[in-house]
Amino acid sequence: MAFLEDGNHTAVTEFILSGLTDDPVLRVVLFIIILCIYLVTVSGNLSTILLIGISSQLHHPMYFFLSHLASVDIGISSSVTPNMLVGFLVMKNTISYLGCGIQLSSAAFFGPVECFLLAAMAYDRFVAICNPLLYSIKMSTQVCMQLVVGSYIGGFLNASFGTLFFLSFLFCGPNRINHFFCDFSPLMKLSCSDVSISGVVISFSAGSVIITTLTVIAISYFYILITILKMRSTEGRQKAFSTCTSHLTAVILYYGTVTFIYVMPKSSYSSDQNKVLSVFYMVVNPMLNPLIYSLRNSEMKGALKRQIHKRTFIKNNQLFCKT
Repeated sequence: MAFLEDGNHTAVTEFILSGLTDDPVLRVVLFIIILCIYLVTVSGNLSTILLIGISSQLHHPMYFFLSHLASVDIGISSSVTPNMLVGFLVMKNTISYLGCGIQLSSAAFFGPVECFLLAAMAYDRFVAICNPLLYSIKMSTQVCMQLVVGSYIGGFLNASFGTLFFLSFLFCGPNRINHFFCDFSPLMKLSCSDVSISGVVISFSAGSVIITTLTVIAISYFYILITILKMRSTEGRQKAFSTCTSHLTAVILYYGTVTFIYVMPKSSYSSDQNKVLSVFYMVVNPMLNPLIYSLRNSEMKGALKRQIHKRTFIKNNQLFCKT
């Protein structure tokens, strides 16, 4: 039952997600594509976490942050993709009030955590290139743990704001969300209560996270660029720059879509464009990060080759012993 009487109002107990399209053929095509993307996302990020965990050569701060980034990418994608896939297979995709709140909170938690982790990784590159002699001190295990814990705390605070405002919303009219997941903007449009303060606080919270982390990233790369330009050795410049390209690519892809979704005025683009950007931000981007770091990072590729050779050597020895 979608509605319950609550005094003089009708309280919504579930929502209908409109999804990406009503075309039955396109729904099947999108189901197959997004299912493949999700499987690559989960397997790719789990492989990244496993490789970093078992390879002693990757036990450095940069890869410590990367393993957490991979975990967050799985969380971002898993918060919306499974329900999105179900929506392609049913005529009416519904989600309970509680489920909607959980989905909203999950997205509001993992998004900022990724921003803070990307900023921490930029700071790590800054210290490694600009202050290499002090790297082991400035990026000690304790410092790395503090940066990661701080990232999760920042995500928790952002999600707490979102959850509290969601619980304060009164839904007494239409319950159809014009999106493929429970996001703030379409939910505020359905609310019968005054959401003006909520909208300002949520926008301020998201904007603060984006601006703060982008500032840290921009300042870090400003000093990195100056340091690289001062290097006399061409080989040194290329080596220093190569350690940053993967991270820079991930930053551009992530912040490009996030800025359009949460910072740009909603009047500047349609709800359909917002859906497409959200798909890229929450479904496609988490798949790209492990590909970016594995294809463009020589240490990751080297560690993977060593593990494959190690496993092959052990397997051959076992076969030899049996014969």
